[in-house]
Amino acid sequence: MNAIILLVVGLTIMALGYFFYSKFIAEKIFRLEADFPTPAHTLRDGVDYVPTNKFVLWGHHFTSVAGAAPIVGPAIAVIWGWGPAFLWVVFGTVFFAGMHDFGALWASVRNKGQSMGMLSGSYIGRRGRNLFLVVIFLLLLMVNAAFAVVISNLLVSTPTSVIPVWGAIVVALIIGQAIYRFKMGLLWPSIIGVVVLYSLIWLGSMYPIVLPETVLGMNANSTWIVLLFTYAGIASLLPVWVLLQPRDYINGLQLFIGLGILYAAVLIASPTIVAPAFNTAVPAGTPSIVPLLFVTIACGAISGFHGMVASGTTSKQLDKETDARFVGYFGAVGEGMLSLAAIICCTAGFATLVDWQTVYSSFGGGNVTAFVNGGEALITAGLGLPENLGSTLLATMAILFAATTMDTGLRLQRYVVQEAAELAGFKVGTILGTVIALAVCLALAFGAGSGGAGGMVIWPLFGTTNQLLAALTLAIITVILIRKGRNPWLTGIPMVFLMIMSVYALVVQLGTFYNDGKWLLLAMDIVILIAAVWVAFEAAVAMRQGREGRDLAETR
Repeated sequence: MNAIILLVVGLTIMALGYFFYSKFIAEKIFRLEADFPTPAHTLRDGVDYVPTNKFVLWGHHFTSVAGAAPIVGPAIAVIWGWGPAFLWVVFGTVFFAGMHDFGALWASVRNKGQSMGMLSGSYIGRRGRNLFLVVIFLLLLMVNAAFAVVISNLLVSTPTSVIPVWGAIVVALIIGQAIYRFKMGLLWPSIIGVVVLYSLIWLGSMYPIVLPETVLGMNANSTWIVLLFTYAGIASLLPVWVLLQPRDYINGLQLFIGLGILYAAVLIASPTIVAPAFNTAVPAGTPSIVPLLFVTIACGAISGFHGMVASGTTSKQLDKETDARFVGYFGAVGEGMLSLAAIICCTAGFATLVDWQTVYSSFGGGNVTAFVNGGEALITAGLGLPENLGSTLLATMAILFAATTMDTGLRLQRYVVQEAAELAGFKVGTILGTVIALAVCLALAFGAGSGGAGGMVIWPLFGTTNQLLAALTLAIITVILIRKGRNPWLTGIPMVFLMIMSVYALVVQLGTFYNDGKWLLLAMDIVILIAAVWVAFEAAVAMRQGREGRDLAETR
């Protein structure tokens, strides 16, 4: 089948979801009010709580949630065929991710910018809150430690991406000053910033940067990981307007243009999808499509990490409540578009079916490299760009997505540390909270694997933990809707589906970890499973009491 059909159908369904379904949610379910005083105004502090233009905030939300996962997940999942991956990404974006991101943002804004972890205490009780925070902390640990490994691998394998990736930080700092300190409008800083970023991509393709084999006794990968965590720690301490907002905004523009380039290449090259729609001859050792498809593709269809970003940083910057539809729902659509691009690159970016089968000869054989190589082939065929420039563009896209997720993730992990300390009865400052978050991530990275690759040790649990968190976030939103007397089914149905698939996947993985002797993963799997089932039970009780009109805040 021609890849253009997949592209047009996918984008059309997502567009319909945004223009019609999200409008229905905004007006009939969440009932947004333009004059509702958001936390960005009522709690404004110039550091975390800052009223922000909705386009800038969309850039922050989109690039923070769209890390490497919406590329890696589909790149792996197409081993079952492009059909299941396409259906889950497109309809998951419209009916699951959009509602989830939008709902988490709305719920947080209506509750003084509280995170989903803290909201769980108000709506499902103290026990549920404590267990919820455990799941959140473990997920953030996986994201931060593992994404550092993914980025370092790309910086080493594609040294032409080094200049544009680190140059983007300088561009973001200048844009932040231009918009907030010198009160410039968005137009010219946006245009100049995008031009400079793409100029850096061209410059990087001409001048690759390769680190020495060893730096202070560390190999290149380890050095990049240390540098990445150093940057993330500094970024998480700065006021959001200095680096986080402008970096995410300009990266969002650059990455959206990158998607446009990739889509244009598909329209011009008109490639054929060589992979099967439903692969009936999967390689030996490939797990069952159910439930693994629904946890392998997390980001890009629905992701619990999005709820943490929406309620952790995005809600503190929302200028008007009515902006939540554009920022939250369309942010999810942006990630769905990235996953759709990944599916096309990993199925139509190969010359023949044999070439595709060579890469997908084992489960996990297709990964971010398949996206970069497949996308490079499409861009070269469609737009005639040099192969080196195409690979630099796509590697830079992947790294910038992952890096913006990482610096937001570390800020969120600091919030979790501070919230947990507050619940324990003592106060942890911003700097100490950041140091603790960094220490835990670095301990995992360098203590559980050679060369800083320890973050990948617990990565097999990322998908299931992520989807469990999404289900639990939807449970909180459902409780809120029930207590407000509004229709809970639009969140309740996705919640039940995700809970079943995630628990099913955790049970399947228990057997795998036991048979393989992976005792750390086995122990974490058990902890996450118990926490998830317990929180789900508490949420079910809260839903029943909500229907009875009882206030959990008073009964627990």
